[in-house]
Amino acid sequence: MPQSTHKPLQDLRVAETIPLMSPADLVAQMPLTPEAARTVEQGRDEVTRILTGQDDRLLAVVGPCSIHDPKAAMEYAGRLAKVRKEVEKTILVVMRVYFEKPRTTVGWKGLINDPHLDGSLDIATGLRMARRLLLDINAMGLPAGTEMLDPITPQYIADLIAWSAIGARTTESQTHRQMASGLSMPVGFKNATSGEVDIAVHAMLSARGQHSFLGIDNDGKSCIIRTTGNPTGHLILRGGAGNKPNYDPENVASACAMLRKAGLPDLLMVDCSHANAAKKFERQEIVWNHVIDQRATGEKSIIGMMVESNLEEGNQSLDDPRKLKYGVSVTDPCIGWAKTEQLLHDAAKRLAK
Repeated sequence: MPQSTHKPLQDLRVAETIPLMSPADLVAQMPLTPEAARTVEQGRDEVTRILTGQDDRLLAVVGPCSIHDPKAAMEYAGRLAKVRKEVEKTILVVMRVYFEKPRTTVGWKGLINDPHLDGSLDIATGLRMARRLLLDINAMGLPAGTEMLDPITPQYIADLIAWSAIGARTTESQTHRQMASGLSMPVGFKNATSGEVDIAVHAMLSARGQHSFLGIDNDGKSCIIRTTGNPTGHLILRGGAGNKPNYDPENVASACAMLRKAGLPDLLMVDCSHANAAKKFERQEIVWNHVIDQRATGEKSIIGMMVESNLEEGNQSLDDPRKLKYGVSVTDPCIGWAKTEQLLHDAAKRLAK
């Protein structure tokens, strides 16, 4: 048989393929502890009860825009765990623990992708750091929430997540809708960056259905994944194009009408950051207080809020990782801890009346 003389046709733009440990191997190295398991189970149950109207507390997903320093994240978690207990009668607090960041063009993709902040892209170390941090946070009795971005990542950390989100850039993605249909925790879908809410409603409907798609199992083998559907999907309003907010009563009522028309529960969350805050971190307080006003005057369709918060306010550049300020975001700017604590305590008092 004559030898083929055609040019290579595959992997022409792939520089390297690096074997990665399987999810089962990572879990064996860092097993789920009884303390963490209790926190995850209770957190999922409490969020689900809020979504089904059995718990009238406000869900508050609070924490850094992204995690880049596990030490600072643990200090933040320790403070938040204390406040969580102080406000638990009226507010269910879940820590925002985001390890993956979608990029509009290029940039740092998060702790899992680049844990050393230097472009070395040591994903194996990033997965270990993420799982270790989630184990430690859950051991405090503080449930964690994150955005699910890469469809492979959940196999490594999803057993430690009580609540998750599908971001504005990926809500329209069929891949992420299929993934959400198989996730074991409640999932929030953000409206599109354009502000369109119907895209998130369609995502919720899709994720409630059964799906079959390609993925990996716990041993890291390629397989067909068949899901039963996720009934705990919910809408997150985050504003739209031109920094147009959508947390006001008119937009909330419109979104609820759209949910009812689709046969979905007319319940939603409000993201206090992003376009709702005109991308100005200080305005998160305005959004927060406005939504608390709505809740306090009887608006029960708003069941939760998201806040980007860190130990210190603002953000900083990643140009020189050696000169980073402790407790300051390297992605979107955040409100500081003092303001976060104040907002949670003030809201707890208002909602208790």
